[in-house]
Amino acid sequence: MSKIFLQCRECKKEYDPTFKYICDECFGPLDVHYNFPPITKDTFTNREQTYWRYFEMLPIIDKSNIVSINAGMTPLVRAEKLGKKIGLNNLYIKNDSVNPTFSFKDRPAGVAISKAKEFGLSSVGCASTGNLASATAAHAAKADFPCYIFAPSDIEHAKIAQALSYGANYIAVDGTYDDANRIAAQIGDSKGVGIVNINMRSYYVEGSKTLAYEVAEQLDWKVPDQLIVPTGSGAMLNAICKGFEELETVSLIDKVSKMHMNCAQPHGCAPIVNAFKNNSDDVIPVENPDTVAKSLAIGDPGDGRYVLKRLKQYNGIAQESNNKEILDAILLLARTEGIFTEPAGGVSVAVLKKMVEDGKIDKDETTVCYVTGNGLKATESIMEVLSRPQVMQADVAKISAVVK
Repeated sequence: MSKIFLQCRECKKEYDPTFKYICDECFGPLDVHYNFPPITKDTFTNREQTYWRYFEMLPIIDKSNIVSINAGMTPLVRAEKLGKKIGLNNLYIKNDSVNPTFSFKDRPAGVAISKAKEFGLSSVGCASTGNLASATAAHAAKADFPCYIFAPSDIEHAKIAQALSYGANYIAVDGTYDDANRIAAQIGDSKGVGIVNINMRSYYVEGSKTLAYEVAEQLDWKVPDQLIVPTGSGAMLNAICKGFEELETVSLIDKVSKMHMNCAQPHGCAPIVNAFKNNSDDVIPVENPDTVAKSLAIGDPGDGRYVLKRLKQYNGIAQESNNKEILDAILLLARTEGIFTEPAGGVSVAVLKKMVEDGKIDKDETTVCYVTGNGLKATESIMEVLSRPQVMQADVAKISAVVK
């Protein structure tokens, strides 16, 4: 019996685990399902401190195909100072800004590139708002794959520099992320390039579910009451739900149904929030996203309607935060917990703060807020609200006068 198989999310038709991502019958997305071996808490004891510690629950068949840059097992920080500031007693920050390429995208990119190696593909790539470009390029470099990045031309300079440094072929598209995504899809299909978040997507999203595995393990195999997830395409939120469900399937945790899954989006690109607030099942695309949170500026979220289903399933809400709230939240997190996040993490912290103010989270609930990328990747926006350092003469007396 194979370790894995593919199944259509819509019509449930099953397929062998090949280089395939869309159902032949109904064109629905294909998800990876598992024939899990017996798994206990001891299974993961004394394993490497990366997300590959969960090998039995990931879609790679042969360990020799793993392409690892040692991502994962990032800190789950007990955020006492931030919690006190906003009114929570059991707040945790899942800090994925400290991954090797400084965002959570090392998780899905690593799994997808490993699967591309297992399939014997000759090149890989991605459509990206920046973070996935770096993560894909880094793993491609490690695996010796030619790599093609399709990204909007206006993303943060640090992210462009990072991806180029790994040796990627960088195509800066004069348009939105959705334009870059469309072009990448067509080229991937016509040339057999493994586009990690398009034709490799079934396997790619499996990397993100490790954000559920790690949080559960770090909480001693307990399920949080509230989770706040910054949301662009919706793939990560959906994958985190899948991760918790799989842990319940193998009896490592129970009572997944008690958790509340919440979606955080930036004002200016919040199509899922708009649908949620209008009580609609239709996610209407945002044609021209306008937000400082460029990594979440996905106007037509591929998993948008599945996020709405997850919010209903797990008694969650969708909320947005504007640019000022996002930048304020970046500074609040930095100045309370010493964690410097990019605007996407600011979105989740800002929405967390709003939810507490609106009475949506009880002060004693175990709450996990996901921070997904590093602030050094996107300094342009935060510099606008920081005061410039005063240049002073190298004179001890003068400088001593300003030190309190």
